[in-house]
Amino acid sequence: MKYILVSGGVVSGIGKGVIASSTGLLLKTTGLKVTSIKIDPYMNIDAGTMRPQEHGEVYVLNDGGEVDLDLGNYERYLDVTLSRDHNITTGKIYKEVIEKERRGDYLGKTVQIVPHVTTGIQDWIERVAKLPVDDTNEEPDICIIELGGTVGDIESAPFVEAMRQFQFRVGHGNFALIHVSLVPDMHGEQKTKPTQATVRDLRGLGLMPDLVTCRVLVRKPLSIETKRKISMFCHVAEEQVIGIHDVSSVYHVPLLLQEQGIISFLQRKLELKSIYLSKELMDRGSRLMARWKEMTDVIGKNHYLDVVSIVLVGKYTDMPDSYMSVVKALEHSAARCQRKLNLQWVAAEHLEPTHKIENPVQYYDGWKNVVAAQGILIPGGFGQRGTEGMLLAIKRAREYKVPFLGICLGFQMAVIEWARNVSELDGKIMSVP
Repeated sequence: MKYILVSGGVVSGIGKGVIASSTGLLLKTTGLKVTSIKIDPYMNIDAGTMRPQEHGEVYVLNDGGEVDLDLGNYERYLDVTLSRDHNITTGKIYKEVIEKERRGDYLGKTVQIVPHVTTGIQDWIERVAKLPVDDTNEEPDICIIELGGTVGDIESAPFVEAMRQFQFRVGHGNFALIHVSLVPDMHGEQKTKPTQATVRDLRGLGLMPDLVTCRVLVRKPLSIETKRKISMFCHVAEEQVIGIHDVSSVYHVPLLLQEQGIISFLQRKLELKSIYLSKELMDRGSRLMARWKEMTDVIGKNHYLDVVSIVLVGKYTDMPDSYMSVVKALEHSAARCQRKLNLQWVAAEHLEPTHKIENPVQYYDGWKNVVAAQGILIPGGFGQRGTEGMLLAIKRAREYKVPFLGICLGFQMAVIEWARNVSELDGKIMSVP
């Protein structure tokens, strides 16, 4: 089993999940079987009790596990079916360690972060990495591990130490580290100091990056001069510095990594060519790459395509990640139908009559988007806030025969709208105790 750890520095939310998924996809196109694990250092057992504005979408797996939205990325990119155990949290690890202590599994020893928690993390990773996740029903060849948060955070310290020990446990030839850092663009000049600092911190914790992946938050690629400077000060060769600038779609990121030779480097570092691959798996990988390039060609040329306007009326529109799976499904559908998606976000409460008095600009802007839309989508949510606005949007869709999709709460609202305005049943929305 080969392991690739993806860590992050400087700031969180710079695309570790997309880079981890893209790396896994590229490895899968060579015929390898790939699985993924996401580590979230928070104390929650899982993401199920978190507000969408707090942590983005709660992604629900086939086994009912409520997990981080990055596992949705893994399933979409890698075409795998993951379990709740593929999402590790501090809460899960501590719960397991405490239960072992209560059973007496530690034989009266003092239970400590090192070695008991760190060993528990490593045991969990090794156990879950071997679980079959695709239709071959075979043990994967490679496990991509994404370490959430930022290196240097207090809450992630036990996981960083566990990974330091893990590289020796599995052997250097079976372990690679991709560190994702931010390269700010200040008035056209790319700054390397944040990357130098985070790599220095990482090395101080006992982990040496094999690849430094630099996120440039503009459309300008990482310059040769910047790459040379990072190579010099971060103790890596120039080929080990990868630049990821902003692109029109995240689905172009795998091709960007491929152009910079990430797969050939990992094949040498992890001796991947020593893994036996059947002709069927290699052919499947080739077909996957062909389909991916075909999809990105359609997305890249979308300014030539007809536009389809969809309005999403929801409760958490101030945090678009709250509806990531819905947005990705719309993007995939648009690409499949060779259409350019124009997605408009409308907060449900902005459509309610009371909001016309409180903030008339938001009220009229919201209704302008709803009226102009070719399709109306209302996703899930919790609580009564905004439900009257949803009902009005649904009524608009029904009366004017606008294509409508209700998901979870959205479909429940459609039933209520029909009961009120078509069946003329008397009643109001009641809070469930």
